[in-house]
Amino acid sequence: MSIQVDSSSKEVYEPLIFSGIDSASDSDFQELQSDPTLLVYDEIASQVRDLIKLRNPQKKFSTEDLDLAVHDYFEGVSPSLFGNWVYYPWRHCLVHLLPEEDYVTVRTIRNRYVITEEEQRVLAKKKIGIIGLSVGQSVALTLALERGCGELRLADFDTLELSNLNRIRTGVQNLGVKKSVIAAREIAEIDPYLKVVLFSEGVHDENIDQFFCQDGQLDLLIEECDSLEVKLKSRIKAKELGVPVLMDTSDRGMIDVERFDLEPDRPILHGLLEKFGAEAEILRNLPQQRTEILMSLLNFENLSSRAQISIGEIGKSISSWPQLASSVILGGGACGYFSRMVLLGSPLNSGRFYVDLEQIAKENHGS
Repeated sequence: MSIQVDSSSKEVYEPLIFSGIDSASDSDFQELQSDPTLLVYDEIASQVRDLIKLRNPQKKFSTEDLDLAVHDYFEGVSPSLFGNWVYYPWRHCLVHLLPEEDYVTVRTIRNRYVITEEEQRVLAKKKIGIIGLSVGQSVALTLALERGCGELRLADFDTLELSNLNRIRTGVQNLGVKKSVIAAREIAEIDPYLKVVLFSEGVHDENIDQFFCQDGQLDLLIEECDSLEVKLKSRIKAKELGVPVLMDTSDRGMIDVERFDLEPDRPILHGLLEKFGAEAEILRNLPQQRTEILMSLLNFENLSSRAQISIGEIGKSISSWPQLASSVILGGGACGYFSRMVLLGSPLNSGRFYVDLEQIAKENHGS
């Protein structure tokens, strides 16, 4: 392991993990600690307190009892040598954390029974791919927060622009940074033990097999990209491999579920594009029929009235499809929920579903 990492690089996203017990003799770790500009965060005692309390849920600890239990927990080992030290190059900081198993246990304890321990173990073995990191960023963070998988593959070629900051959770210091890197960094700051693999050039013909299959096949694809070509090609590949697909469209809470794992002959996108021919023919004619295909895919008449107006303004008063943070975050939560249903084998059929808050409000008002 080497710490010769340019912390200012816009491509750095992986933290370095040092074993506490080995840190005293690790030259790289010693070099880090000797840097007077390094920020060090050591709250290992508070994490051990959490661990002790969750292991003894029926016991009411006094402050003194808990302090004594923490002291006994280290069993004479210096607290600085316990657990792991995690170095985040992009923040130039070192954080002291519990070992992976204990860390995951404490961090997900508030999931328990809503997600059972057995379900959490099943999810820890699952691989999810996300293409497109606007809505996809919200999905990825939801999955990371809940530990809804064991591996995330994130694909997006784009960099953060100022106009993205109405819906992508990050700061202005990340303008010009790849969206994939931004998402991976935030996930690492939530859980440095969660495996994240980046495809920072997006998904294309040369790497689509790698995205779906390298080091084990995806268990679920969440597709959130703007490219019609990628939407079609990723579904064709998912269907070929029997990988289920989810997509949120950020209008009327619209979620698409395609269970290619259960329905291997199911037409992509619910058959909405069958009038344009077979899959290969649709791809071939996409440049000439792009608008018609998009309108059929969106089922234009079912969009909200404001979305319909917005589409008519693209290329006139606006340059692309509008998206709001409230819709994007709602979609992230919905995809997180549905992904759990798919991966845990809960009943969920293919189809297009709506979590339409505007309609709920109208019905509540008696309209």
